[in-house]
Amino acid sequence: MAFGALQSTATERDSSTLEKFQRRSPIALLLLLPGILYLILFFLTPLFSLILTSFERPAAGGGLGNYETAFEWQNYVFVIETYSGHIFRSFWYAVVATFFAFIVGYPIAYVIGVKLRKYPLIQALALVLIIAPFFISFLLRTFAWKRIFADEGWFVTALKAFAILPPDGFLNGTAFTVIFGLTYNFLPFMTLPIYTSLERLDLRYVEAGQDLYGNAFTVFRLVTFPLSLPGVLSGLLLTFIPVAGDYINASRDFLGSPSTQMIGNVVEAEFLVLLRFPFAAALSIVLMAIILLLVIGYVRRSGTKELL
Repeated sequence: MAFGALQSTATERDSSTLEKFQRRSPIALLLLLPGILYLILFFLTPLFSLILTSFERPAAGGGLGNYETAFEWQNYVFVIETYSGHIFRSFWYAVVATFFAFIVGYPIAYVIGVKLRKYPLIQALALVLIIAPFFISFLLRTFAWKRIFADEGWFVTALKAFAILPPDGFLNGTAFTVIFGLTYNFLPFMTLPIYTSLERLDLRYVEAGQDLYGNAFTVFRLVTFPLSLPGVLSGLLLTFIPVAGDYINASRDFLGSPSTQMIGNVVEAEFLVLLRFPFAAALSIVLMAIILLLVIGYVRRSGTKELL
């Protein structure tokens, strides 16, 4: 009897909760409507237009830049065959720059998030120094490094004086300066997620590891680093994706040259200079598809909760 009464009460409670949810669902949909419209207008619509553009073909009797709707799938074959080197170079630069950003960013995040936790004022100042570059234009920061690495600049002159560079050596327009610029410009994207993860780290776990006679390296390897992995994975993702599509650092007007151009530079040239819009759109879709596959692989391996 008592069990039946409890079961009946639980059923009534579940039914009441379901009815409340059904009554509130229209309100929830209304609250979601602005976000849904925003995504449709500024994400799905441009994406759909980009896909349609990627299949266009030159209009019959049309001039340069005139195309008509078609299903010219050979556009994808052309861009993959023609720009496979740029595709490989873009992701190679992205991997190397992300690696160096991690090597530099993790110690910075560790010092700010763990070592400076007892000094809130200094910790806040260090965070400001990490974020401060965002207050300066991306273009200005990159151009400043171009001036520093210029042939007549003090840095190259010093390298030549110490015979690190040959007398006719140079840095601008090489893979070194492009990767350096990518690492520098996107370093905060790596540092801040790791800092957030380390700042929330319960130091009692570290103390427990030390009490169990673990040295500093062992405690870091077995305790600190595994607990900071969500921030590390987020930083890797947030750094790799924009680096792969960057076109400023590798541009010949900044730190790059024709031999260091990435996918972004090709898309810019195809769209703004050559006016071959279908090729530019197809190459953009290829870049997006590769990154999407990498993100899906990441999500399947680590789970979306680790991005929080």
